[in-house]
Amino acid sequence: MKKLDIYIIKKFLGTFFFAIALIISVAIVFDLSEKMDNFLDRGAPLRAIVFDYYFNFIPYFANMFSYLFVFIAVIFFTSRMASKSEFIAMFSSGISLNRLLIPYFISAFIIAVFSFVLGNYVIPNSNKKRLDFEDTYVRRTGTTVGSSGLHRQVYPGIYFYVYNYTSHNNIGVRPTLEKFEGEELKSKLSAEIMIWDSVVQKWKFQNYLIRNIDGDKEEIIMGSSIDTSFNVLPSDFTKRVRIVESMTRQELNAYIAEQRLSGTSEVIASEIEKYNRIAAPFSTFILTVIGFSLSIKKVRSGGLGLNIGIGLLLSFTYILFMKFSSVFALNGVFSAEFSVWVPNIIYGIIATVVFFTTPD
Repeated sequence: MKKLDIYIIKKFLGTFFFAIALIISVAIVFDLSEKMDNFLDRGAPLRAIVFDYYFNFIPYFANMFSYLFVFIAVIFFTSRMASKSEFIAMFSSGISLNRLLIPYFISAFIIAVFSFVLGNYVIPNSNKKRLDFEDTYVRRTGTTVGSSGLHRQVYPGIYFYVYNYTSHNNIGVRPTLEKFEGEELKSKLSAEIMIWDSVVQKWKFQNYLIRNIDGDKEEIIMGSSIDTSFNVLPSDFTKRVRIVESMTRQELNAYIAEQRLSGTSEVIASEIEKYNRIAAPFSTFILTVIGFSLSIKKVRSGGLGLNIGIGLLLSFTYILFMKFSSVFALNGVFSAEFSVWVPNIIYGIIATVVFFTTPD
């Protein structure tokens, strides 16, 4: 790399990390003032506040808005360089617009890799401690109980249903297990209640009835109690809010596979989280090109303030569109992968148009 590349990379990364450090400091102050009463009322230890919460809050918050601050950093330092006529000197020496973009892409690549590793491997582990802390000392509503109508596939061709479940005593009302071969029902186990036996780690069905169907023949077996073993645990009836945020990439893939087997609609939200961990780092390149193209030329009126204003407007519309596009997946209009990548596709086209219409 030439001195010019190193100079721009230092400007880019220095501005980016300074902006991140500044906004995180402000965020911590506001977050602490908002949650201080909860910390005091619930006796949160100082060590837990610092190391379990804020120590893990910083990378989560920084990575969540990293692409936004990439955009702001590019707009800021590029506009300042343009206002000092630095780019005019570069163009006069024969450096093309395409060549000038190389150090920007190198910086964006460093940030994108950093964001990908954080989002898929580092932050999920730190989120476990952060979310546990929030459940204990902030919300105490980290889990919600599925109270009725739980229906899922526990094994291929075997379906479980329970009408009602209470978590404090681990009792389900009117459970059923159905076994299908293709579309044909072969066996059905139903009971009045089911109770979790923590000693043998099995469900105990009480006042049960079994129907075994073989063509036109049907066998009925009744009894007072029977132990059953299938792929449902008491923890499956409780759902931690944002549980996928505490899963690494491998854990998330396994969780999605389990959700697909169960046939739950929540698999879409998990897939959105999975694909967003790739799409968000990739957006670093798109926003870098847009910020670079908007700021490369010296502006007489408005200057830096105008460029930052335009940059903020575009970045916020991008974030809004990212949130809006996920609705299409949740409503079944598009696949989760396509919905997550729609903002990058559209803003990638915008970046291409803006870049090639920028005068050299």
